[in-house]
Amino acid sequence: MLIPHDTRIALDTVVDLMNTAPEGGRGETLGDVPSLYAFVEGHQVSGVGELGPRDLRAVREVRSRFAEVFAAPDARTAAMLINQLVAGAGTTPQLTDHDGYDWHVHYFAPGASVADHLAADCGMALAFILVAGERERLRRCEAPDCRRAFVDLSRNRSRRYCDSRTCGNRLHVAAYRARRKDAAAG
Repeated sequence: MLIPHDTRIALDTVVDLMNTAPEGGRGETLGDVPSLYAFVEGHQVSGVGELGPRDLRAVREVRSRFAEVFAAPDARTAAMLINQLVAGAGTTPQLTDHDGYDWHVHYFAPGASVADHLAADCGMALAFILVAGERERLRRCEAPDCRRAFVDLSRNRSRRYCDSRTCGNRLHVAAYRARRKDAAAG
């Protein structure tokens, strides 16, 4: 699946934003305005000015809406949710070539809030996945104690864990130990 650079960045941002939510025993990592600033800087979200508590609440709301898209039971429901997100952000597509990146499209209006920026750009990235018929690539980790979000960009859509080095290895080692224990007992 060919994904343009800006869409890939937006998909990574969606996943990282969703994974700031308290879930699977993890605490809230978007707990205050300084953590929101850190998220914005870490993801090089452009055009963001002063942030405050209202922005934090709005970004958390967008985060929960993205989680609904990942949990949608079918493409029609996912499309409805994405349409609501993008329309609510007041999209204004614009070509830009800032910060050393070649031409790409920003979907947020100039001066948009950080929440609208994320809803528009990341919502359009999710729309790209849906239009490509690849909704099943929007996943949650299958490790029972994890449930982190990820986009499966493997060639054969076979990725099951958010990180094969942590969740995947942990479960494989546990299964191996269980098999050895059963063999020793049997």
